[in-house]
Amino acid sequence: MAEQGLYEELARQLSAIGAVKRGLARIMPAECPSGSAAVLTLLDRHGDMRMSRLAELLSVDMSVTSRHVAHVAARGWIERSPDPADKRSRILRLSAAGREQLDELSRRASRLLATRLDDWTDDEVGQLIRLMTRLRDSFGDCRVRVSEGAESVRPGPFQTTRTPAEAS
Repeated sequence: MAEQGLYEELARQLSAIGAVKRGLARIMPAECPSGSAAVLTLLDRHGDMRMSRLAELLSVDMSVTSRHVAHVAARGWIERSPDPADKRSRILRLSAAGREQLDELSRRASRLLATRLDDWTDDEVGQLIRLMTRLRDSFGDCRVRVSEGAESVRPGPFQTTRTPAEAS
């Protein structure tokens, strides 16, 4: 186990990752804000799903999810069809235009990273990927609901006591 000072420095560095995320967000097309990109990414990664599942994966409430879904649907990036098991629900599916949009987002992010990390070796980039993957795996699924016992956990420096709706 590493010493406490290393964990404190790691917490500071992780906090600074916000600057990297903001840099990536600035190069994305204006018509595809981060919430829309998240919807497209999750549909690509997990396949067709109900809006309730999407809200769970996004860790936001249904009203926020509905706004994101309306935005991407209006641009033709997803298709909504009746759920055969429950006609009141809709199944969300990534459309061909949505896949094209995801490809464009990926190209933009890759170009920016290639530019900013042009003095990094392939080994260094690979090491960063492995370590970030391991870090994320160490945290597991962080979508714990308060009703599942999280109210007894004191928020850390990167956690909030806000509800998902307030955080969006």
